[in-house]
Amino acid sequence: MNKYSEIAQLAGGLAHEIKNPLSTIRLNVELLAEDLEEIDSPQARRAFRKIEVVERECRRLEELLNDFLNFAGAHRLELQPTDANWLIREIIEFFRPKAEESKIDIIEYLASDLPSVMLDRRSFHQALLNLIINAQQAMPNGGQLVIRTRSGGSEIAVDLIDTGGGMDHETLQHLFDAFFSTKRGGSGLGLATVKKIIEAHGGRIAVQSELNYGTQFTIILPCLPRLPTG
Repeated sequence: MNKYSEIAQLAGGLAHEIKNPLSTIRLNVELLAEDLEEIDSPQARRAFRKIEVVERECRRLEELLNDFLNFAGAHRLELQPTDANWLIREIIEFFRPKAEESKIDIIEYLASDLPSVMLDRRSFHQALLNLIINAQQAMPNGGQLVIRTRSGGSEIAVDLIDTGGGMDHETLQHLFDAFFSTKRGGSGLGLATVKKIIEAHGGRIAVQSELNYGTQFTIILPCLPRLPTG
């Protein structure tokens, strides 16, 4: 085991050790808040507001730990032959109610002749959903999200194109860096985890963006060779 792997394993173990007592703290804080809600006094109301802050910070830390554990475990895959179009449609249908609520039109251009790929369905679902949520957050007033698949040679491509505000050059330079985030309260591990998942599949991810004109993420994955016919 190299030094990096050893540190990553120790960090993952530490995150697990922190997560369990943190959940206990949050649960007890919630119970305490319920008790204080029943007391109508200025002191109780002040205490309740302070407890709300503690509860909110506990949730934020739990989310950060979950993001870190997802990032640390992103290389463990169970690959199986998969029709990427089928999995993408499943993810779109899962997200569609949220898209309608956010006034986002999802447009599908899924290639009919797309060859199969080797995917860990759970982690790829996580990666693609993360990119879709990222697009949603880039379009707070609604917009359009195009999801397109295409094939060429020994690879397939999945494009996600949004009509959001786009990103400047400085942001693009650090977009996939761990702990880099432009979102208030964000962990900065979402897109770093996406990149790690795609690379663990033997693929790669690229991004093109321009301020005020939107963003395109492209996932490239190796496909299974087609069997000869006849």
